[in-house]
Amino acid sequence: MDDSHVKEITTWLMQAGLMGLPEADLLAGFCERCNAGGLQVERASAVMDTLHPVYERRAFRWDRSRWVQPVFEFGFATPGGVPSDWHRSAFHYLKTTGGNEVRRRLLNGDPADFYLLDAMKADGFTDFIAMAHRFGAQGAIGEIDCFFSHFGTRATGGFSQTDEEALRNFLPYLALAVKCVVVSGVASTIAKVYLGEDAASQVLHGRITRGRSERISAALWFSDLANFTRISDTVDPDEIIPMLNDYADAVISSIKEAGGEVLKLMGDGTLAIFRGEVSSESCAAALKARTLLDKRLVDLNAQRRIEGRPVTDIYLGLHFGDVFYGNIGSQDRLDFTVIGPAVNEVSRIVSLCRSLQRKLLMSAPFAAIVPPSQTESLLPIGSHVLRGVSRAQELFTMTSESATPATRTTALETGVIRGSGVRAEAC
Repeated sequence: MDDSHVKEITTWLMQAGLMGLPEADLLAGFCERCNAGGLQVERASAVMDTLHPVYERRAFRWDRSRWVQPVFEFGFATPGGVPSDWHRSAFHYLKTTGGNEVRRRLLNGDPADFYLLDAMKADGFTDFIAMAHRFGAQGAIGEIDCFFSHFGTRATGGFSQTDEEALRNFLPYLALAVKCVVVSGVASTIAKVYLGEDAASQVLHGRITRGRSERISAALWFSDLANFTRISDTVDPDEIIPMLNDYADAVISSIKEAGGEVLKLMGDGTLAIFRGEVSSESCAAALKARTLLDKRLVDLNAQRRIEGRPVTDIYLGLHFGDVFYGNIGSQDRLDFTVIGPAVNEVSRIVSLCRSLQRKLLMSAPFAAIVPPSQTESLLPIGSHVLRGVSRAQELFTMTSESATPATRTTALETGVIRGSGVRAEAC
């Protein structure tokens, strides 16, 4: 490989990393340019850990002669351990031994002892090199502390000494380019997971100034678990977090599917907003989320009953009003959320669900913009005083919501909770 190709590849890697080219495209572009410059690479793979709630690491793959899935995501290890394929990989070997490089000259009879090497040898590969490029303590984020890569060739003599040196010189550039993209993705993922889609987008686009907010009109959703305090006092403590996760997943999935934005999780409570071009669209989206949630709860409670685990229902308050949407907090600790009287009111509305024996309560402003197709289902239940609100508020529910969790025995059903030794009573 001559100097012009070396310069072209290193320049391309730096520019592509700065541009944020996807990791798989970075690997593919690098390998294609290596081949064009005379460094024969037939197959390549790279792996980095990441910070993500669903998967632990991502692999990026390229093959010169056949299509391969360019991106593969590895879930977290199960209680039984990590997959055996990972244990047998050259990457795992480098990770556990602390080494920086391992090579298998297959044409010279080196053992095909790493994962897939036996298949590569049978497929005509002659040489294999795996490398680890580790980050310093200040450059690591959680488990994102190393870039692993391996390369295989079918060249008659394997990788030459010149090829080895070229790979060693190129790979720090590739590692840095991939790391740049991975860290950017991690920042986006963390923001979305903890702030929500829209709030994350605004924060990542620079809206982090304290006190900066906008006034918006929105349908407000505030929900919490029915009889959660009583359930917490009567079941095995180990049941609480899995239970919260199950019901939170049902609530959040329903809100997101209907186009809403979850802004805050407060124990068993969820605050969300729905915005549309017109107020009726916001209202319709919130009601759609409620319908989706009802369907999910039927399936979830059925499964939890089969497993002998506690089941409950969701209390929901819906309101419509103006709120301030933006950054609230101190100079070094901010929350991107909504504030205003409407937020206080919807939280007070949902707190009346238990005493009024209703799963769903809506304010008069929300009921006033219910789509025409659903107005006949509205059921007024009178004016009620909301704690901290000066005037009594007229509240509504839906005729289909007339039965409460208590009368339908869906709060905490009679039966022994597995592993707790406590007999649960119907609430």
